[in-house]
Amino acid sequence: MPRILSFILIIYCFIIGFLGREVGKLPYGIFIEIFLLLILIAVIIKKPLKEWTNLNKDIFYLLLIWFVLSLIEVINPGAAFMGWLNEIRTAALYPLLIVSLGLIVFSVKKDLDVFLVIIFCFSSLAAFNGIKQLYIGFFPGEAAFLQNGGAVTHMLWGKLRVFSFYSDAGQFGASQAHVGIIALIISFAPMKLWKRILFIGCAMLNLYGMLISGTRGAIFIFFVAAFVAIVLSKNVKSIILGGFIVISSIGILKYTSIGDGNYQIYRMRTALNPNDASLKVRFDTQMRLKSYMADLPFGGGLGVLGYNGNLYNSDKYLNKFQPDSFFVKVWVMYGVVGLTIWFSIMMYIFGKCCSIAWCVRNTELRIKVIALTAGFAGILVGCYGNEVINIMPTSIIVYFSWVFIYKSPTWDDKYSDKEVLS
Repeated sequence: MPRILSFILIIYCFIIGFLGREVGKLPYGIFIEIFLLLILIAVIIKKPLKEWTNLNKDIFYLLLIWFVLSLIEVINPGAAFMGWLNEIRTAALYPLLIVSLGLIVFSVKKDLDVFLVIIFCFSSLAAFNGIKQLYIGFFPGEAAFLQNGGAVTHMLWGKLRVFSFYSDAGQFGASQAHVGIIALIISFAPMKLWKRILFIGCAMLNLYGMLISGTRGAIFIFFVAAFVAIVLSKNVKSIILGGFIVISSIGILKYTSIGDGNYQIYRMRTALNPNDASLKVRFDTQMRLKSYMADLPFGGGLGVLGYNGNLYNSDKYLNKFQPDSFFVKVWVMYGVVGLTIWFSIMMYIFGKCCSIAWCVRNTELRIKVIALTAGFAGILVGCYGNEVINIMPTSIIVYFSWVFIYKSPTWDDKYSDKEVLS
């Protein structure tokens, strides 16, 4: 029962945007908490107490520390209580609950395979819907989204930035890049030819979804994830050849005009332009925030900007700024102290994931762990340009990826704990 509910939750997180647009009227976000509560109850009923010892891992304690810090932020006078209450859900509650429950619920290697099948299938479905938006048209809710203000950011120079089932094109593009590179990396694992073709097809479909989203920062997710995967492969030839391909691809995008006739390629190319107007606006925003934040080492409070800021803190000075970067959002909400703690936690988890991937010996399992680790690395870098890791479905993919990476040593009889960095 807990496993089934967990997999249903993953599916729900993919379609939550679609339900909100096409059905409406219900607070669909609250159903995530309801699912998590049901999973918790099922775990209490079904799982023996010895299974709870799976929580005795560094990642659980790190996320618990972050959650406690977020709880303490309630006393920050800079933001309204309702803003804090709504923001803490995605900022700290989800990662703690999803990872904790995942560590208890998932116990066999098959769980990882089911997880991958779900994210590949539904991400591909989202890609198909994005292609439909671009070449055929919109569902009623999608058309209403554009008419009610969405066109301002999703129709640029008469060109659509595809958003599919997701909250916006930025999230769609980032998620497509994330899942696409995971599928591409896994396609290198030993498998039957027809499966390899399916993985490659899934990768290409999702990477095309990334392209038509017009999300320029998504290209960095792809390149960073590819680079991390190449390094973790421990294959000298792959490192040299893969590194050459990645660097050459970046060089072609930055120093040539190949493909400029295609709008999507042209827009992606602007991500590598240091003089891009959008990039300058972001740097200007950060400079304006720098002087104001100097007197707020613990930030302006959770929910002081962004969606919750507009709802509950519209009178605050910090709400005037757009949180285009999740790094900036954490900095503004938690201050430099909180940003330092959050970034340190993320880097520790990334380092631990790399060390586990480095030590797994089973080839098929190792490549899957490398793919999930590389995907997380890409998302972490992508957070500098967009709010990514705190929005569904990317959130649940990353958090469960951590779970499966941490659980993978128990599925590899050749694994050595002594080799893992503590």
